[in-house]
Amino acid sequence: MSVGLFTSCATQPKKFQNTEIDYKAGLGKMAEIIGAYVRTERVAPVPKAPIPLQSITKEVLTKNENQPTIYRLGHSSVLIRLDGEYVLTDPVFSERASPVQWMGPKRFHPLPLSLQDLPALKAVLISHDHYDHLDKTSVRILDKKVERFIVPTGVGAYLREWGVASNKITELAWWQSLSLGSLQFTATPAQHFSGRGLTDRDTTLWASWVIAGREARIFFSGDSGYFGGFQEIGERLGPFDLTLIETGAYNDLWSEIHMKPEESVQAHLDLRGRVMVPIHNSTFDLALHDWFEPLERALAAAEVHGSTVLTPIIGAPVNVLAPQITQTWWREMLMDKSGELAAEL
Repeated sequence: MSVGLFTSCATQPKKFQNTEIDYKAGLGKMAEIIGAYVRTERVAPVPKAPIPLQSITKEVLTKNENQPTIYRLGHSSVLIRLDGEYVLTDPVFSERASPVQWMGPKRFHPLPLSLQDLPALKAVLISHDHYDHLDKTSVRILDKKVERFIVPTGVGAYLREWGVASNKITELAWWQSLSLGSLQFTATPAQHFSGRGLTDRDTTLWASWVIAGREARIFFSGDSGYFGGFQEIGERLGPFDLTLIETGAYNDLWSEIHMKPEESVQAHLDLRGRVMVPIHNSTFDLALHDWFEPLERALAAAEVHGSTVLTPIIGAPVNVLAPQITQTWWREMLMDKSGELAAEL
């Protein structure tokens, strides 16, 4: 598969396409979505108690510096240590995933680390330009710590506008790769869309990423609907020691561009992954499901397939090659005073 381009007329910019669908959300679909938000009643759209966090300190990082390790920071932000280097995916550190900080989806939890304790980063990977994946404030904060920002085609323009030097930015199309030391980063297909406003729809590319080093191979999905591209990625660049798969913000009304948890597990299998960590959940309310539902459904699907899905507490280290069984931490948050589940799983 490859990225498709088209130009509707000579005066309009090129736009990117998915390989299997042409996703459009017209006025009719938008009316359906608005109606669903008005009608849907949820038991727990946001946590009613603080989400447990494990602090990531310099001492914690030092303790795990001799093994490939990942740390969930929240949503799709994951700190990865591989081959002695640190890589960060889709850093969003702002209070809200929004173009403004006085409205929009608000964080459920603080960051599990002080930004002063964040180590020097070999690379920051961006999957696409949506506000819950590309955050101007976070990019500016990180700039001095980052050797290279690696982004899909077109996304670099935002970073340059925000003050990042051009020689620190690499833009890649699907199946293109960049090597930094022993690490190789490959942009791979995803089924999604892009745009930060009303007039820039699909003018930048969206991507998933393969991070390959001497110690391990990791897949990061970004945002995507389920499609045949996962199998192709697995055949061409797998198998993977660990997959970080989008599992959250799904709904039947936009199923083409966001996977249901059962599809996320199937994508992991298609990729020939060994261990899966669900991401894109537990930080922002971006859909109509209860906040804990993605984790429950992913675990249930994994049990059906005999797959290993880990659900670490945010901030907890996960050894990529020797992961430990993780706890269902959200269930304790759903217990009432009698010890019974207060919400139906």
